[in-house]
Amino acid sequence: MLSNRKMTSVSPTHSDGSASSLSLQDSWEIIEGLKGNPGNIQEPEKQEGFLLKRRKWPMKGWQKRYFLLEKGILKYSKRGADKGKLHGCIDVGLSVMSIKKKTKAIDLDTNDNIYHLKEMKSQQLFDDWVSKLRHHRVFRQNEIAMYPHERLLFHPSSHLSPNPNDSMRQVPGCVSPPASPHLHTSHPNLSTAEANIQEAFAFLDSPDSPTDANRLQEDFCRLANNSESLVSGRPLGSILGILEFPEEGWVWWLKLCHSLSHTQPSFFLSVSLSSSLHSADLPDGSRPLVHQVSNESRASIPESMSEFFDAQEYQLTSSSSENEASDDDSYISDVSDSVSMDNAGSGGSGVQVARRRTTLPSPQPSSSSVSLWNILKNNIGKDLSKVAMPVQLNEPLNTLQRLCEEVEYSELLDTANHTQDPYQRMVYVATFAVSAYASSYHRAGSKPFNPILGETYECDRPDKGFRFIAEQVSHHPPVSACHCDSNNFTFWQDVQWKNKFWGKSMEIVRIGTTHVTLPAFGDHYEWNKVTSCIHNILSGQRWIEHYGEMSIKNTSSDACQCKVTFVKARSWSSTVNEIEGMVTDTGGRVIHTFFGKWHEGVYQGVPPSAICIWRANPMPVDQDQYYGFTQFAVELNELDAALKPLLPPTDTRYRLDQRCLEEGNIEGAEEQKRRIEELQRGRRKVLEENNVTHKPRFFKKSKDDTWLSSNVYWEQRKNPRFSREDFPVLW
Repeated sequence: MLSNRKMTSVSPTHSDGSASSLSLQDSWEIIEGLKGNPGNIQEPEKQEGFLLKRRKWPMKGWQKRYFLLEKGILKYSKRGADKGKLHGCIDVGLSVMSIKKKTKAIDLDTNDNIYHLKEMKSQQLFDDWVSKLRHHRVFRQNEIAMYPHERLLFHPSSHLSPNPNDSMRQVPGCVSPPASPHLHTSHPNLSTAEANIQEAFAFLDSPDSPTDANRLQEDFCRLANNSESLVSGRPLGSILGILEFPEEGWVWWLKLCHSLSHTQPSFFLSVSLSSSLHSADLPDGSRPLVHQVSNESRASIPESMSEFFDAQEYQLTSSSSENEASDDDSYISDVSDSVSMDNAGSGGSGVQVARRRTTLPSPQPSSSSVSLWNILKNNIGKDLSKVAMPVQLNEPLNTLQRLCEEVEYSELLDTANHTQDPYQRMVYVATFAVSAYASSYHRAGSKPFNPILGETYECDRPDKGFRFIAEQVSHHPPVSACHCDSNNFTFWQDVQWKNKFWGKSMEIVRIGTTHVTLPAFGDHYEWNKVTSCIHNILSGQRWIEHYGEMSIKNTSSDACQCKVTFVKARSWSSTVNEIEGMVTDTGGRVIHTFFGKWHEGVYQGVPPSAICIWRANPMPVDQDQYYGFTQFAVELNELDAALKPLLPPTDTRYRLDQRCLEEGNIEGAEEQKRRIEELQRGRRKVLEENNVTHKPRFFKKSKDDTWLSSNVYWEQRKNPRFSREDFPVLW
């Protein structure tokens, strides 16, 4: 049954179900849904024609598509005559719909995707589309409310036939079950399975999260592991031919086929249980890349092609600030001789490693009392960075500290600075760029604190060999700048965020360029950030997705370049969180390829001989109670007695609202947050009245409008001069 929110979402500006004109043409407005009890509603006339559709990866332009709206389902294809070859379908009854009349824009948020549409021609045609979409949306919602099972008949990429065999054949990627020769013997009446087949499609349409498809693959691996008949090299049909397909087996098979419809063919090879592949070394001495099917790792097998058995690692990563070893010894292997601990930056061998905390003072409080819908319903399509949020939705870290999390795996840059081959160097730099997203995997449920203008944060890590400094250099627009240096690299960037809420999902677009230089070779690398999206904002399990194309170039040499694609998840396939990359030479010839998942690891080459370049550090066992923080994140806001005299008063760790939240004091955090925001408004008013522009203390603007370190922070910290400097009162 449809949730109340989906059935009765109410527009803040409409009081009835008619397609009335909008009062605010230059702002986004939510289109209301079905009101009252369901009843008999006449099927609306179909609507068809061309609209502009924004490409799935934002900032990539618009494309002309032919749309057909019928019985509450919006289908689209390339051309009008191409109706039979669909590119996609949208159930408008299950979508949050918002419009902006001034730009003739229509947005449909389905949880899985956000569809941005525009009418190209007249305002009249736009109004006509809006009217028809509203009527079809209400019709569809009424249909679902009256006949809940009707929801099961809709499949986003096929037309279902009443015949179960036809339905099965039309599932993309589905093949006939290997038990088909005995089908009529065990099931003389196929129609009895129709309800279960429809149930399978219901599963395909509306799982709570992408991990549902992964569970199917886990079932497949479990069956494979328990079968003595499976041997390497057997065709898929003969491998699965041993399985019996009772009525519920058909449902399982349909689910599995759909979940694997976009999976790489090598998935089936990867679940092979050949002991020879597990034990034999390859000619070059490296270990093969094969899924490990063991009791310890079976639960994680279906997560991706990036968890492999005994893959050789070229890069040894530390599991925490104390360099604790991984629990799985197969994750550890020799490091290249050219990368010794003496070369790991300024914090080489002999550095005294400080004991750091392993958990936060208090677990994460419940945010169930906060109604996100009441907060966000008036902000469809707006920049959420300007919307005040309750402190319960925050995590006890600041955006400046989140920037520091991007250098958690700085050892990849240490390795790059000692790699002679420029193509292999690019692989390490690209892997470092991917690793910056790893810490976000468990963090979709909360947001960091917004920095105050003039706020700073430092992170001095001799154990990792780097020093990091960040400052909030602008308030309108909000811009954060950071700089990190080491004996092996220099890293800097300035970032501006644009967050937009689309009804069920929130898109986060980061504007700015990331820079890294490697002193051993004079290399200067630049790359862009990809788009992020948090799904299921209002209900269900929130999860974060990153998608788009990252282009990495070395401005000091044109010997090679790199492109990394963060693959946008297809409906419940194995592509969730996957990345694909390639390094090419000046002529465009591919020199290296790599793949993996941004939250798990990166592998170079082609299975089964690919090697592990990087693997994410293991999560703390109780991370779900502590905001999903990694061990590195747990350490970022720690403030011990030895550090206090060295920090400027503008450092984030002195921020009282954030400290109260970390200690579990919600009321105190909310009170301090309001007080700090009022202080900021007061300072801004004084600056405006005196026609004074804020000048950042530790960063300066370059000729190309990027923010660079002024190289004074660590000199002032040495003396220390911070105690004698005049700082504004931020909190």
